[in-house]
Amino acid sequence: MNEYIGKLKSEISKVIIGRDSEVDLMIIALLQGGHILLESVPGTGKTLLAKAFANCLNVEFKRIQFTPDVLPTDVTGIHYFNPKSQEFELKSGPVMTNILLADEINRATPRTQSSLLEAMEERQVTIDGETLSISEPFMVIATQNPVESQQGTFPLPAAQLDRFFMKLSIGFPSFEEEREILRKHLVENGLSKLESVLHPEQLKEMQNEVKHIQVHDDIEKYIILIAKATREHQAIEFGMSPRASLALLRASQGHAFVHGRNFVVPDDVKAVAPNIIKHRIHLTIEASLTKTVDDILADVLNSVSAPVEMEYTK
Repeated sequence: MNEYIGKLKSEISKVIIGRDSEVDLMIIALLQGGHILLESVPGTGKTLLAKAFANCLNVEFKRIQFTPDVLPTDVTGIHYFNPKSQEFELKSGPVMTNILLADEINRATPRTQSSLLEAMEERQVTIDGETLSISEPFMVIATQNPVESQQGTFPLPAAQLDRFFMKLSIGFPSFEEEREILRKHLVENGLSKLESVLHPEQLKEMQNEVKHIQVHDDIEKYIILIAKATREHQAIEFGMSPRASLALLRASQGHAFVHGRNFVVPDDVKAVAPNIIKHRIHLTIEASLTKTVDDILADVLNSVSAPVEMEYTK
């Protein structure tokens, strides 16, 4: 494992208990310049996980608490008239940062949600006709609560869901993990004690390394067949887009890198597929009455044969 990744995971584990797989996936998204949607019931540590992750990176971090009255300009920024200088001046919004925590994103109106689209896809924002570039790295970590879908929330449309590199659903901890949480966080959550262990230049170096992780032709074919299977499945209204196929390929590269390999194997694809695909496919009305997205995705992955033997150059 890369020494920087080891340090990052070790530092995060001082605060976050029992979330090793989720931390791995967040690191993969960071390495590939992707955005993350965290979904779970209240109190399972979504915001704490996002904050701990950001605190261990030597980059700028900002947070937006979304509510129905938050406006697009509260996200992107605005030109305001300064009576002292008698000129209009730009006040940039919190989106002009490196790591942006969009807390409870589904509480914002669709208009406000859409203000993030340009930033997430093009790494820029347009304010009154003026386009401003967002410095790298740039990552949006959004959280949402699935149990309040009918209580003053606005579900993210398919176009915006597709902008998220991956979706992580955080479950409840085990008995031992919850006991450790109680003991560790009895006095304080420990965020203030976390150290920045990964600097932008080190991150950039790793991002370049990930791009050169070898992908065999059979792996490419495997990913395309998975995408094709989602598009042709009777229970799926519309399946993976080419953007989703590319995300699956990049996530597989990231998974190989995090696990110390310079080539992708089928198990890498299988490991990240649920987090890349689930939020991008939509079931038909009939299928949604009897099955879950997890059931259908498992059916899709089982229907596609993984490549068996592949040769890689060292």
